[in-house]
Amino acid sequence: MADILLPTNEIVHPDKDRFLHEENPFEAMMVRFDRAAVLLDLEPGIYKVLRAPEKQIIVSIPVMMDSGEVEVFTGIRVLHNTSRGPAKGGIRFDLNVSLDEVKALAAWMTWKCAVVNIPFGGAKGGVICDPLNMSVHELERVTRRYTTGIFATLGPDSDVPAPDVNTNERVMAWLMDTYSMRVGHTVNAVTTGKPVAMGGSLGRREATGRGCMMVTKEALAHLGMQVKGTTVAVQGFGNVGSIAAELLQAEGCKIVAISDRTGGWANRNGIDVLDAMAYVQKNTTLEGYGKGDPISNEDILTLDVDVLLPAALENVITTKNAAKVKAKIVCEGANGPTTPGADAVLDKNGAFVIPDILANAGGVTVSYFEWVQNRGGYYWSEKVVNERLNDIMVNSFAEVLKLSTQHKVNMRTASYMLAISRVSTVHKLRGIYA
Repeated sequence: MADILLPTNEIVHPDKDRFLHEENPFEAMMVRFDRAAVLLDLEPGIYKVLRAPEKQIIVSIPVMMDSGEVEVFTGIRVLHNTSRGPAKGGIRFDLNVSLDEVKALAAWMTWKCAVVNIPFGGAKGGVICDPLNMSVHELERVTRRYTTGIFATLGPDSDVPAPDVNTNERVMAWLMDTYSMRVGHTVNAVTTGKPVAMGGSLGRREATGRGCMMVTKEALAHLGMQVKGTTVAVQGFGNVGSIAAELLQAEGCKIVAISDRTGGWANRNGIDVLDAMAYVQKNTTLEGYGKGDPISNEDILTLDVDVLLPAALENVITTKNAAKVKAKIVCEGANGPTTPGADAVLDKNGAFVIPDILANAGGVTVSYFEWVQNRGGYYWSEKVVNERLNDIMVNSFAEVLKLSTQHKVNMRTASYMLAISRVSTVHKLRGIYA
């Protein structure tokens, strides 16, 4: 295949071993971005702007631990692009947080917000720590000091965080309170994913899983498959995976396998999702659940099912196992579960992939609803939230599918094309401030 000339005059060799570092999240994002940029014939200047994050902040977080000793953690916040509105993106607490990961996730948020056409840009943040071995008081001190460290970027009109890996509505409550104390009055729109009592939106906790259910139904309809009896395997039985499984089951699908970090269970007769959720509520994980045959997180990806929903970690479908994926539809509940190299294999085998920036955009969509409700001081019923979410997810799926058909590209490339075109249009209209 001939070399493709990118707008930056960088030469990309699609058949070369471009995927030597396929598990680097920033490189994975850039491979997809570059492909869409070529198809859009993106202007060189706009290409350079969209390729680079606007801000990369690294802060030291000294914290007095319960033992009386001082530990210094590292906090990161990246604002990728704010041309269409305030930056939006979660904060994760994890030992594996890195600048490359946060940069990639911030860019993904830019494209995700643009795909569903909500007026936010992309951001992401994280603290390198082990929250599972920290007390509630230690986590609170880390959160408040991290919030203070990135305070200059935060605000309802500039940067609006949300929960992510190992953070939750309690962490968002601490962040909101810290910010509010700094400015001298309550500002509930500075974050989303808050407790409902503090201005959180009804339906927010279920939104990402609900959005996965909605686009899966659209994919089934597109492929001429019946919802009732459709077999589904779910890797990751946390908030996203369990809610998606529950709602798909309620629609008539048969959930035949579920897993979490401890492993999983497969049952061809179907798993009672509500029963499994109750077990996890009581026991924390699926370990010992026993209502099916044990299955590993690796093997669940290669089951012969209609729908595979990876809702756990990044980079679980790679060039090493993509050829073994038998699902007709892959709905990416997690961020970045499929590497660029694996995309080509899935395409070749005829899998219909609903990419992460579309599939799991239900969460940021209802976060947008929460922000709107906070700014307006008027709150919606859960029925209204879900109806408006459905409108956005269904319309966005249709727009991406239309582009996919027109340009004869897969859904991921079409999603990036749609998102990049929307962001680049705003940059052209705004011009460059000198």
